[in-house]
Amino acid sequence: MTLEELFAPFGLQAPPLPVRGITLDSRRVEEGFVFVAVPGVPLPHRQPLDGHHFIPEALARGAIAVVGEKDLRLPVPYLKVADSRLALAQLARRLHGEPDRRLFLTGVTGSKGKSTTSALLHHLLQAAGRPTALLSTVGLRLGQEARPSFGHFTTPEAPEVFGFLREAVDRGLVGAVLEVSSHALALKRVEGLAFGVGVFVNFYPDDHLDFHGTPEAYFQAKALLVERSALSVLNTGLPHLEALRARPHLLFGPGGEVFGEGLREEAEGLRFALHTPWGRGEAFLPLLGGYNLENALAASAAALAQGVSLEEVLFGLATFPGIPGRMEIIQKEPFRVVIDFAHTGKSLEAALRTLRRTTRGRLLLVVGAAGERDPRRRQDIGQVAARLADMTFFTEEDHRSEPLEAILEALVKAAEAEGGQYAVVPDRREAIHQALAEARPGDTVLLAGKGHERTLERGTEALPWNEREVALEALRALGL
Repeated sequence: MTLEELFAPFGLQAPPLPVRGITLDSRRVEEGFVFVAVPGVPLPHRQPLDGHHFIPEALARGAIAVVGEKDLRLPVPYLKVADSRLALAQLARRLHGEPDRRLFLTGVTGSKGKSTTSALLHHLLQAAGRPTALLSTVGLRLGQEARPSFGHFTTPEAPEVFGFLREAVDRGLVGAVLEVSSHALALKRVEGLAFGVGVFVNFYPDDHLDFHGTPEAYFQAKALLVERSALSVLNTGLPHLEALRARPHLLFGPGGEVFGEGLREEAEGLRFALHTPWGRGEAFLPLLGGYNLENALAASAAALAQGVSLEEVLFGLATFPGIPGRMEIIQKEPFRVVIDFAHTGKSLEAALRTLRRTTRGRLLLVVGAAGERDPRRRQDIGQVAARLADMTFFTEEDHRSEPLEAILEALVKAAEAEGGQYAVVPDRREAIHQALAEARPGDTVLLAGKGHERTLERGTEALPWNEREVALEALRALGL
């Protein structure tokens, strides 16, 4: 597409130069790119950046046009808009040929379980013979081909979203499952997408308040997915359910049309009776944690709503391979080692309670708290660790621009108020080595907070990181 064609709907005349890409990150600009200057998001822990300040860098790197919200005179075509984020999504969608029109889109949102539900739904669709893409925190899939995720964002920026959907179309896929965060909805990263099915897994009002400000604003951001979906799959436990039910919907959970009964937690996974409007069947899901029943019901309901048969759903549940970094068992004997992404007090509590039920000995924990996130998380994590783990190794987890010492101090203060046993080991690799060296037969060691992520952010550096490889390295050092 040329710059002339890209800007034509906006009424700006531009030369017919070929456009090679579009971005809001000046560091990613290359020759032939359009740079969109986006004002930063104000957060309590830092001053926002303003993309308009990075226009000179973008031009130096080869930007052939700029989009922004200010009155500017530039040596390249400049499109002034009222909302740069909205323009970014509109331009990215146009540049990639509106790929969403040729895919059946399913969006998955919720406070917890988005990644598991998204990956499980993708697996159910694939197992039923429906070639589908997956865009998720834990990674990307084009059919069965796996790729790393775009970064720490649950949902990447609009150019990456539409570029990925374009590739899905080019591969001949028929649908895409997108994990959609409240940030993505509020910041217009998925603007312009119409979802065939929108799944609202659950809602916890005390998360992401540093960004949204109030639980009401947080909920309303997530509810945008329902407004943009032809059919919504809703948890019966959601607040404001009556308002959400004003649109076409399918309910899951207690009192819903899709529900589970007789849950049995076994060493290898979950067994339950799956009840649906399409029939009833005995289900097995090879995942640890009773909370995964909610994710299984959400994914099953969304698959059934898309025409997948009950028999195909039951087969897909039983053959689900799991998700890297989500209650991932690295070693079973002589002591168990588990990696999980739990990085809030609630998710950490769920993981620890699940593992306690099948741990013969002690429950050891390695955990930290991220910088540039709601500081209340630190208190929650420290208190949960002290109450539910026998020994905790407090360590780093992406402290970013915040002093690691201050984060560790907050964790320790919360743990001491609960009387927990702990050690402070600032280096995460060393903390993992120490925790595994401390473990005895029958113990469980939970490495929490990093999960699938492939970087560890120290200050301004994003260092390569693989929690699984570090754990295996420590086990080899112990001769295991």
